[in-house]
Amino acid sequence: MAVRTRCPWAESSPVMQAYHDEEWGVPERDSRALWEKLQLDGFQAGLSWSIILNKRDAFRELFAGFDPEAVARFGADDVERLVVDPRIIRSRAKIEAVIGNARAYLDMRAAGEDFAEFVWGMAGGAPIRGDGEHVPAKTPLSEAMSKALKARGFKFVGPVIVYAWLQACGVVDDHVEGCWRR
Repeated sequence: MAVRTRCPWAESSPVMQAYHDEEWGVPERDSRALWEKLQLDGFQAGLSWSIILNKRDAFRELFAGFDPEAVARFGADDVERLVVDPRIIRSRAKIEAVIGNARAYLDMRAAGEDFAEFVWGMAGGAPIRGDGEHVPAKTPLSEAMSKALKARGFKFVGPVIVYAWLQACGVVDDHVEGCWRR
């Protein structure tokens, strides 16, 4: 059996390998799934992605399957419940951001703006392929999308978080040269 060459970051654990091989960089065009991934990237800020992957099932359970309509109804009691649950990242600011982001997502939808169309429209409609050598922390696209998301009321969507999210969702293909997924 041939050995698959992966992006170096994916070799740190079987969880990271599976994430790389099955999810990272695969174009996502479902609005709700894009929104969920953005929330998880917000929680990742300052932490290792493997921590988020290992807690992803708990995040999904505690955030109602990342159903924006359900999360938008979360109140102070929900924040208190979440901030003490050791199965997730217990950052009050990040938890409150997810709730606010659910409301912003629903506001976009109510205004006739589909989240996936917004994301892919800003990117030109097709995946943007990196050069296979240089992986920036942010780009003019992530800066513009961050600004547009913030203007719509989103939090924890700085340009570095947005760029990582664009990579994860396959809007940007930053698999390195020689990676079997490139």
